[in-house]
Amino acid sequence: MSKLNRDFPSDVITDILCQLPVKTLLRFRCVSKRWHSQIDGPDFVQLHLGRSLATKSNLSLILKKWYLYSAEFDSLHTATELNPPLNIIWGLTEVFGSCNGLLALCNSEEDMALWNPSTRKYQRLPVMLVEPPSGDVRPRRFTFYGFGRDPINDDYKVVRMVQFVSQDGDDGFFSTELKVYSLKTNSWREIKDFPYYLRFMFQLGYLLFYRRGYGVFAGGALHWVLPPGFGWDCQIVAFDLGVEEFRIVPLPDHVDQGFEMDLAVLEGCLCLLCNYDNDYVDVWVMEEYGLKESWTKLFDVSQSTLNRAFGHVMPLAYSKSREKVLLEVDRDKLFWYDFRRRRAKRVRIEGAPNSFSADIYVGSLVPLGGGEVDRKALKPQKERKKSNTKHMDKFLSKGFKLTL
Repeated sequence: MSKLNRDFPSDVITDILCQLPVKTLLRFRCVSKRWHSQIDGPDFVQLHLGRSLATKSNLSLILKKWYLYSAEFDSLHTATELNPPLNIIWGLTEVFGSCNGLLALCNSEEDMALWNPSTRKYQRLPVMLVEPPSGDVRPRRFTFYGFGRDPINDDYKVVRMVQFVSQDGDDGFFSTELKVYSLKTNSWREIKDFPYYLRFMFQLGYLLFYRRGYGVFAGGALHWVLPPGFGWDCQIVAFDLGVEEFRIVPLPDHVDQGFEMDLAVLEGCLCLLCNYDNDYVDVWVMEEYGLKESWTKLFDVSQSTLNRAFGHVMPLAYSKSREKVLLEVDRDKLFWYDFRRRRAKRVRIEGAPNSFSADIYVGSLVPLGGGEVDRKALKPQKERKKSNTKHMDKFLSKGFKLTL
């Protein structure tokens, strides 16, 4: 192994390592001090993540029901149950966001964590109590979550927006509490200056059916649907994680009204889903974020093309050929949809729950400050080093193909 380190140029070794999955890289950290330092280095972490995103490698599908499952995206053959770090109450740990290999989890407004399933490290968020508005009325509360990366400050942030609605709807009482967590500072801060229309984001039917309590991350911002009412049509509300301000995202010019709006993300691009009475769904993509003219209708899905009735359709990811897109339908079925030939094929994953919501996850080395490791999965240090050296020798003996 020392001969390998001496004879191979560092850029060649880096190229080899960048092509490996996270599980293998964690083993190889024990090969030498040089490799340990390189694999843990921030430049390599970003290089590995960038290559995974560009080549669509190291991708998994996260299935969310009472428990969490993952399935390798390349095969979608078998689902494996995950073991999230939060204390699970009746299995109801929610995943409300996925970004660069990190998952945002919550059991309640005060029990939240960021978790990297690939490295088994996590960061529990400091407890930040929800502060109901003062007064004699005890309101109901409804919580909106979001998680994503702040590209300006190179930080990961969680948004928690709690809307209070009076139990007596006749008095029209609304109040909103908005707080943002920063991973870099491991702290919360309150945002007090926000637009008035946020008070009217809550509509029970819309929130329950379209799950718009969870923000969609694209272009450095989180996005929610502002339901129609109070004199306006459906709108897209964005919260910029860099400047921590809200704005309205313009809709396409040539989109008909009279639809239920939903949002998604495809390869980092914001998607607009226009559902026309559950008969068909138009899928639009904003190819250049923030530019209204870049809205492009990508494809449409109808009951006839899926050969079934549906109420909810969500695009998850392109195939590597980009000729197909993986669809989640009604939170219980997956389809590969060839949008050029307008054909759909059911995807069945062994071990998956009967119904679920799904998200795309990329395996990464992105670190979490103050994180912990699932020590049950670790071998003693001497045994790990011996096993990893043997594994690396076997790996190289098979003639790993370099991509230079």
